[in-house]
Amino acid sequence: MSGSGQGTLGILACGGELPLSVARAARAAGRPVFAVALEGWADPAAWAGMPHMVERVGAAGRILAALRREGVRQVVLAGRAARPSLLSLRPDATGARLLARIGRAFFAGDDGLLRAVARVLEEEGFEVVAPHAVLSDLLPGPGLLTRAAPDGTARADIQRGIAVVRALGTVDVGQGAVVQQGLVLGVEAIEGTDALLARCAGLRREGPGGVLVKLVKPGQDRRLDLPTIGPVTVEGAIAAGLRGIAIEAGGTILVDRAATVAAANAAGLFLLSLRPDAFTEEESTP
Repeated sequence: MSGSGQGTLGILACGGELPLSVARAARAAGRPVFAVALEGWADPAAWAGMPHMVERVGAAGRILAALRREGVRQVVLAGRAARPSLLSLRPDATGARLLARIGRAFFAGDDGLLRAVARVLEEEGFEVVAPHAVLSDLLPGPGLLTRAAPDGTARADIQRGIAVVRALGTVDVGQGAVVQQGLVLGVEAIEGTDALLARCAGLRREGPGGVLVKLVKPGQDRRLDLPTIGPVTVEGAIAAGLRGIAIEAGGTILVDRAATVAAANAAGLFLLSLRPDAFTEEESTP
């Protein structure tokens, strides 16, 4: 997706580097960008010098009006966000109307909620597109990305992690787990990966360190909230005493690939991009 023929790209920006990376890629391709930096999640200072507005998430009327005024037809939802409570939303009249249309999905898992948000945006006349449709090199293919590689113990932990994360994803809970020597030290829920790693740092056992496994939820809408790792994830993995990170090939966003791989190599961590079914079959073959 490149050029300005599709009009201004709207970005509903939460925290982290991903929304900014998408914006820079779109502008480098000659496409205008307008970002809505959502209060409490996005860093407004990071958007200085780029067309944007800062707004609370409950002010849906002002947000939609601004997107239309800027000629936005396609919208990307990107970045880290903690799910708000209904009380903290303080929706305006449009927000209240949209919440009524979202309905019970507000209380579903993240994928269920985001699907409902995307549906409402499309009903309002916008096309929701994936970050990786704009930034094509975000999703690595299968293969080892680092000099270090998982040994037999680490591969067994990865296999255990795949089973755990798939079970979590089936009930729309989380996308990640940390496993050490077959023990599940922690699973990702509403707190996110960084908090998961921080919690697991105090739970590690003696001996070979564990692994972080990140996968797409079964049936997940791949335009929305794909698993994401970056340099901060590697820092958290190092602090937690992990040996490596395994991600789903073609389904995990790798932010700032060069810096992420360099940080992992410097620490001796492995980064493995895998196809879960193929990996499981390999490990089960005598």
